[in-house]
Amino acid sequence: MAAHDDTSAEDRLIARFFKPLATHPGALNLSDDAAFLTPPPGFDLVLKTDAIVGGVHFFSEDAAQTVASKALRVNLSDLAAKGARPLGYLLSLALPKEVGEDWLEGFTQGLRGDAVLFGCPLFGGDTDRTPGPITISIAMFGAVPEGTMVRRAGAKAGDRVFVSGTIGDAALGVLMRKGKGWKLSEPQRQHLVSRYLLPQPRNVLAEAVRTHASSAMDISDGLAGDFAKLCRASGVAADIDVARVPVSEAAKAVIAADPAALESVLTGGDDYEIICTVPAAKADGFRAAAKAANVAVTDIGEIKAGERVRFLADGRALTFKRASFSHF
Repeated sequence: MAAHDDTSAEDRLIARFFKPLATHPGALNLSDDAAFLTPPPGFDLVLKTDAIVGGVHFFSEDAAQTVASKALRVNLSDLAAKGARPLGYLLSLALPKEVGEDWLEGFTQGLRGDAVLFGCPLFGGDTDRTPGPITISIAMFGAVPEGTMVRRAGAKAGDRVFVSGTIGDAALGVLMRKGKGWKLSEPQRQHLVSRYLLPQPRNVLAEAVRTHASSAMDISDGLAGDFAKLCRASGVAADIDVARVPVSEAAKAVIAADPAALESVLTGGDDYEIICTVPAAKADGFRAAAKAANVAVTDIGEIKAGERVRFLADGRALTFKRASFSHF
């Protein structure tokens, strides 16, 4: 991590909070300007970077520990969709001056817990001051056997479309945090908010995706918009049966009370689930591998020839005000 205005203060911060996270020999105990990593023989490196920003991806009152976990997990989710296993990450952290050591203590606890859980140590990075808000950028790297990374491009007509987990919980959780007053039980409310606060990347599903899927990506900006990106990259069309899109009991309760919320479920983002296409002949094998990994997967549609992606409800194609989340 590079030094800036106050070298001794930053060195002390790095030594206290971040050196304990740099457990790989190639991190050089954060004592150098760079680190090194030798990929396993016969493997490709898979590279990914994503940032989260206060007020955009998390609320200022969110616990530092969950903020750290979210920063890691949004990147881990991408590796899972590529069929890769994580190797480690670089961290760039820009902090307003009012952020103190208590926040950093919680933040590094979150990083430490997920480093152990997912096997991704810190290799280095950078710390800066900023007038605000907090900005956390992760550059993560993983490994996949040579030539086997699952890309967006690769879906073929006849493939089945699978999605992991449930869709829309996080988007509804954000709306609730912003004051949406659906009448839900406390466990239902907690479920929706927790899905926004702490994504559950499907890294245990990575090998099943790698060995069965023809294309895949993680769902970060909404099912409808992200799946449309996959289909554009693959040069295919698709029909999705909205009734088969997996939603939680909490989300079902919201939709029952407010049918218009279905659009938020399908387009809202922050799911961090995997959408993938699987050749029909491999569909049963994919289901079995997912079950062995203890991750629910649901067949929601079929890839077609052409260019149009349709989300069908009672045979009618839905139209959306905004197909996916966008920063711009």
